[in-house]
Amino acid sequence: MFSYLRKIERVLIVAIILMMTIVLILSTLDLAWLIIRDVITPPIILLDVSELLEIFGFFLLIIIGIELLETIKAYLEEHVIHAEVVLEVAIIAIVRKVIILDVKELPSLTLIGIAIIVAALAGAYHLLRRSLDHARAHKGMEDQRSQKGQQV
Repeated sequence: MFSYLRKIERVLIVAIILMMTIVLILSTLDLAWLIIRDVITPPIILLDVSELLEIFGFFLLIIIGIELLETIKAYLEEHVIHAEVVLEVAIIAIVRKVIILDVKELPSLTLIGIAIIVAALAGAYHLLRRSLDHARAHKGMEDQRSQKGQQV
């Protein structure tokens, strides 16, 4: 029964990877068209701030898609969701939102909420990195001890 479910899960994940790849390719082509269109419209080669914000937002959106694709691939290969990658995607997504926001139109409370989200994500990422670095250092010390034991 479980092997049947694992096969279905694998098929679904591969389908998601294929669809995500298609979406990323189309998004990249759309971004290229957006850049070309903005560059060739008068004034030629000059981009205004709104066009730049739109392009940067699109870049970050594609990066989010790539990171999600990496997360899905890691799950397919290792059956583990890497919290570090998920936090990176969340940070990129909130940064994208901050970049394309028009702060003049938002209430102060919304901006405070966004700042709290940014701080929480940054803190979570820092703590996760610190714990991963600590775990790697601890594993490295164990490896050295086992090598010394084998040499004797």
